Amino acid sequence: MYKLYYAPGACSLSPHIVLREAGAPFKMVKVNLAEKKTEDGGDFWAKNPGGYVPALEAADGTMITEGPVIVQYIADKAGKLVPAYGTKERYQLMTWLNFTTSELHKGFSPLFNAKVDDGSKAVLRDRLRHRLGVVDKHLATNQYLMGKDFTVADAYLFTVLTWTPRPAIAIDLAKEFPNLKAYHDRVAARPAVADALKAEAA
Repeated sequence: MYKLYYAPGACSLSPHIVLREAGAPFKMVKVNLAEKKTEDGGDFWAKNPGGYVPALEAADGTMITEGPVIVQYIADKAGKLVPAYGTKERYQLMTWLNFTTSELHKGFSPLFNAKVDDGSKAVLRDRLRHRLGVVDKHLATNQYLMGKDFTVADAYLFTVLTWTPRPAIAIDLAKEFPNLKAYHDRVAARPAVADALKAEAA
């Protein structure tokens, strides 16, 4: 059984969704990121020296960090949600995972930082809008990032899109990126995704 170290509202939602989509057995371990403590009082620094979620502990005690790596690990073990290694489709999937982590996820991060001035945030928000526009255009003709099939890349993209309504971001997908809005709603309707959202809100 896996242990998923997570924090509600954080990017750990992505592997949480993948675990449920894969039908893998797991236990959720909530982390207080401010105190770097797990819900049972454990030292989270000992689990992930980086001090952030997600972190995944395998049954043999192996610790895996970094969201894009975790979701591929889970999916490869389950034999679903990713194309096979060595295929062009696998590298397309990895491209989307890297785009999401470097161009989208890290584009959101400074907007949540109170120390970043408003002028800088305006520039960063425009850059983020451009990146979101790239994905919006792709989704005009694709149901999911890889076409017709839901993959781990969709779990990650969906996760970062859930941050757009927050006051610090203030990007209205319905008005600015209708294809992304339709995609977000489509992914949110998946039973495993709905279950993950419900569990983290409890």
